Amino acid sequence: MKRPKLRKASKRMTCHKRYKIQKKVREHHRKLRREAKKRGHKKPRKDPGIPNSAPFKEALLREAELRKQQLEELKQQQKLDRQKEQEKKRKLETNPGGEPSEVEPVEVIEASDVVLEVLDARDPLGCRCPQVEEAVVQSGHKKLILVLNKSDLIPKENLESWLNYLKKELPTVVFKASTYLKDKGKITKVKKKKAVPLKSKVCFGKECLWKLLGGFQETFGRAIQVGVIGFPNVGKSSIINSLKRERICNVGVSMGLTRNMQVVPLDKQITIIDSPSLIVSPLNSFSALALRSPASIETAKPMEAASAILSQADARQVVLHYTVPDYKNSLDFFTKLAQRRGLHQKGGSPNVERAAKLLWSEWTGASLSYYCHPPTSWTPPPHFNESIVAGMKRDLNLEELEKNNAHSIEAIKGPHLARSILFQSSGLTNGIIEEKDITEELPRHKERKQERKDNEAILSDQEGIDCEEADVSIFSMSQNESSGEPARSFNFDEVTKEDDAYDFSTDYM
Repeated sequence: MKRPKLRKASKRMTCHKRYKIQKKVREHHRKLRREAKKRGHKKPRKDPGIPNSAPFKEALLREAELRKQQLEELKQQQKLDRQKEQEKKRKLETNPGGEPSEVEPVEVIEASDVVLEVLDARDPLGCRCPQVEEAVVQSGHKKLILVLNKSDLIPKENLESWLNYLKKELPTVVFKASTYLKDKGKITKVKKKKAVPLKSKVCFGKECLWKLLGGFQETFGRAIQVGVIGFPNVGKSSIINSLKRERICNVGVSMGLTRNMQVVPLDKQITIIDSPSLIVSPLNSFSALALRSPASIETAKPMEAASAILSQADARQVVLHYTVPDYKNSLDFFTKLAQRRGLHQKGGSPNVERAAKLLWSEWTGASLSYYCHPPTSWTPPPHFNESIVAGMKRDLNLEELEKNNAHSIEAIKGPHLARSILFQSSGLTNGIIEEKDITEELPRHKERKQERKDNEAILSDQEGIDCEEADVSIFSMSQNESSGEPARSFNFDEVTKEDDAYDFSTDYM
């Protein structure tokens, strides 16, 4: 026998039943309203305020305003405390081994046998710090090696000319770090749509640097420590991740991500030390401060930084790259760039500040291709001489280094010369490697900053007092007008004087 097909019960009902339910609901609501009416509905009483005839009315208003300000300050302080606790938790997560501690570059240099100074190939001379190089020379028999990172962002002709210029002074390695590395101990599935291009997975110069460090370790006769130093966003952590083939160090687009010293063992004989970025001295040029300072784009002044960068770039190539018309000045360029990219404010006016942030982030990132020419004649810096240069190149296989660099240059696919922007370098960038140099180097700068803070605090206090007086006077005027009495002005200082002379026998009512 065939089994009958099971059907679900229908939720439809007759109109008679539906109308009956609605009638019952109306009767129930009517009953609730009648009961509430019998009990009596108590409306919230409004605050009548302070009557005009009350004594010390202005003083009471002032006390109420002060209590309100204290509550607001307490809320702000609690908010800041919560933010500090969250920041501590984040630091502990990034450094679970212990409390975060800031390490000076001098300590990294003293703990290292070989120091790698990482340079951005787009501006190698601007990434060199004479104070750090002098500290390496004065520390004793230590090797200083230059690493030209981001070599795929400049034309090959320019890369060869910079290599020929730098290798006269120090051993130089051409490098291109890998930017697509999975986290240590985690297997992540990457979707095909969000996959990084294949060229970012490839690393050039890794074998060359391995052989150079391995050869020095064999001649040295014991395990060595290699310190990595450099200015922000030159790719120090990316080089370590490429050598280790794991994402051990934190990397990203924003500047100054590495804030603590991190020791990474490459093998049993070589240990590498990732150090925080060098501090840029405020005495440098505006373009050097804009490109090398780890200041946030949101907190700093983007218009000044972007204008300084734009003044050092070739105007014709900037126009071709950003596809904007010819501009007269930096403000005109940011206006046209905002119109081109669709960056508008309310009302349709171009957002010039967002356009400046866009240019600043592109020039400090690792995607824009720009280059600068090396100096025409090579002159050794004052902290180097022939004996120091010869000591730096001793115990290193320079012939093999030159062959590996030539092989890396052939393998790297750099941009065409016409598609890159010519940039005028501002020269060596001075850095602050010790805390004691800050007070010695910039006493006037700190005094001006402190004076500016004091003036702002005084102005804010005056504005707060003016606002309190204005609020109290407006409130008293409104109360007097409602009662029909003429408006009276009141001074808080006079009230405090009259408090002691108050006569309690007088009836103010």
